[in-house]
Amino acid sequence: MSSQQKKNTFFGGAAILAVGAILVKLIGAPYKILLGNILSNEAFTDFNTAYNVYNLFLTVSTAGLPVALSKTVSEANALGRRNQVHKVFRVALSTFFVLGLVSFLCMSVFGGPLAAAMGDPAAIYCVRALSVSVLCVCCCSAFRGYAQGHSYMLPSSISQIIEASCKLVFGLALAFAVIRFLPGEPAYRQQMAAAGAIFGVSIGSVFSVFYLAGNFRKTRQMERRAAKDRADPSGVILSRLLKLAIPITLGSAAVSIVTLIDTRVVLTLLKQMYTDLPELIPEAAYEQTSFEVVEFAARGLKGIYDKCMAVYNLPSALMVPLTASIIPAVSACRARRDFRGASRISESAMRVGALLCLPMGVGLFALGGPIVQLLYPNKLDLAVAGPLMSTLGLAAIFVCIMLICNAILQANGMVNLPVLNVIIGGIIKVVVNYLLVGNYDINIKGAPVGTLCCFAFVSAMDLFIIHRVIPAPPRFIKVFAKPVLASMLMGGSAWACYGLLARVLGGTGPADLTTLGNAIATACAIGAGVVVYLVLVLALRVISKEDLDLMPKGDKIARILHIQ
Repeated sequence: MSSQQKKNTFFGGAAILAVGAILVKLIGAPYKILLGNILSNEAFTDFNTAYNVYNLFLTVSTAGLPVALSKTVSEANALGRRNQVHKVFRVALSTFFVLGLVSFLCMSVFGGPLAAAMGDPAAIYCVRALSVSVLCVCCCSAFRGYAQGHSYMLPSSISQIIEASCKLVFGLALAFAVIRFLPGEPAYRQQMAAAGAIFGVSIGSVFSVFYLAGNFRKTRQMERRAAKDRADPSGVILSRLLKLAIPITLGSAAVSIVTLIDTRVVLTLLKQMYTDLPELIPEAAYEQTSFEVVEFAARGLKGIYDKCMAVYNLPSALMVPLTASIIPAVSACRARRDFRGASRISESAMRVGALLCLPMGVGLFALGGPIVQLLYPNKLDLAVAGPLMSTLGLAAIFVCIMLICNAILQANGMVNLPVLNVIIGGIIKVVVNYLLVGNYDINIKGAPVGTLCCFAFVSAMDLFIIHRVIPAPPRFIKVFAKPVLASMLMGGSAWACYGLLARVLGGTGPADLTTLGNAIATACAIGAGVVVYLVLVLALRVISKEDLDLMPKGDKIARILHIQ
């Protein structure tokens, strides 16, 4: 098999998508963290509010159609119906363009009402800055679906890396330039800087469209050959695409809608708190006009939470290659009626996932305050941000478990149950946030509790379904017991190491230390935790050769660690 043929197999395609997704996350992480240091808390809230609006339009426009397109193209291609393939693409591209154009007009023309509906009128500039992106990404989705229908995954990965790189370079440069050179009040410059940062996403999507269109044209020229099949009518093709796409879109849109509602609820409750208790409003807010004081204060508190969320999202990036490997491997075993083999793969995948996500989540929980101070020095109120980060660290564990469980359920043909669980979890999140954030003694500290309750419920339900429905289910005690023990000991050692070094450096925590002192103590604590965890993983024999076989170069790792 040639190298190109290997790339076009399902396993090769999954590996390419996984590597691309990890690179996108690695590029996106410094973008969010550096942006958090450039933008004020209030402007960062505007940034995230616009993203939530954008995600809803993007979900409605692109959640199901790319999957339907790739499936339809793949089926026609397998039957040698070249004319059908090309007509399916033309119909899909036209549909994507119309959906993208409608979304573009809604976000650009009605950016003000949309931002106001979210409880953050100041996000209007950010919403409008993203309107170009939703049109371009819709067009990108057509090209990506066509390529994936041919089992050619490389263009999708490269285009996503282009988007992320442009977002990093242009977004940060525009944000910095606006703050530095735009005349006007600081609050206005921050609003426009957030819009500049988010416009980098639109720039990246434009470059991505050009790349994918060029790649499509090149591919078509290389594969041009005569075809005699008669393509189906456009109406029949469109109907088939929509029948496949609508169920996926509805499930994904429900999640986005819950996120929008939750954002609106949290901001509204914070505004009500500052209205009822004006003595809690920070002094910086009084630099605004009287009408803006409450809104400015609420956006600032929500911005602290959003900056912590940028860190909380990082552990789930490591689940991408794992979930990409689970689905084809388990599906292949089930096709052979090898249910025990499917169970072994699922169990190994869950254990490897636990080995990765548990120490990261426990580490964020144990060192929430120090990590926040390290990433956003002197930018956040540690009394607020530290507890937020610690609670989100625990929530990150359940997000990772949910992703692995969803992949296992999808590989076993259960597509709708994970979506239903997420919708119920989202409703729980909104209710918990309403009750806790609405308590003025808790306020924003209740938001991560809602996130924790949401994903803890979803993970528990997914695990329950796997245990009850799937033949020969994974043994959960064997999967989680040793990783949990190793992670708890690791977290305790990191916490103790930081506390000891903090006292040596002249303080008791990040609030008492200089930026350099906190950086030294945090780095040493993380290093100590890593060493302790690796020693415990080997000493407890947590990982097996079967587990390592799921990883790239797993056989070499097994030989180095003498794991049989």
